[in-house]
Amino acid sequence: MLTGDLADGGLPAEYARLHALLSPLPMAVYPMPGNHDDRDALRAVFKDHPAVAATGTVPQAPLQYAVDVAGTRLVCCDTTVDGHPHGHLDEDRLRWLDETLAAAPDTPTVVATHHPPFPIGIRFIDDMRFVEPAGFAAVVERHPQIVRVISGHVHRGSVGSIGGKVSTTCPSTYRQLFLDLTHPGRAAVTGEPAGFAIHLVDEHGSATTHFVPTGNYRPLMEVE
Repeated sequence: MLTGDLADGGLPAEYARLHALLSPLPMAVYPMPGNHDDRDALRAVFKDHPAVAATGTVPQAPLQYAVDVAGTRLVCCDTTVDGHPHGHLDEDRLRWLDETLAAAPDTPTVVATHHPPFPIGIRFIDDMRFVEPAGFAAVVERHPQIVRVISGHVHRGSVGSIGGKVSTTCPSTYRQLFLDLTHPGRAAVTGEPAGFAIHLVDEHGSATTHFVPTGNYRPLMEVE
């Protein structure tokens, strides 16, 4: 699951490069837009992706969809706002989310957004927050099959909650945001290693999240 900001400037060449890098992967890939992305450029390059293609051809229409992944449902929401860095879900998108979730009430579900629906505590990122998340929280709370809400945007792994559900952000595959909880704080990225998150969902709908750094480390050491 690629939780947005798949390009820096939203340029077709950037998405073409991304598509080429992802193509050798053995697993399915599920892209969604962030505030750095251009929906139409992303949609055009990933037109071979059935779920992306099914989002239509209307210019700048929300790029959101639901897919089944090994017994778990993945619902990808488009929180981007044209021309702005913050996130929001209007009534139409909330209605889509509510109806999409209602269509499979018994399937463990992961809901993905780009903007996290909880405060991070870092001024730089909270200035670009998910605005007015109460409507989203109400929808999430109505659907008990949701086992996790996952987001990007933050360039750090973090854990919060929304609508009674655990909500996480993913480490960046590029640079991590400097953890400065003071105000106004520094807007900076660090040399911490890139990373990703693994979400394990079992047959009972129990979910566990692991944050995994990438890079070269000391050799494995067996422990008792």
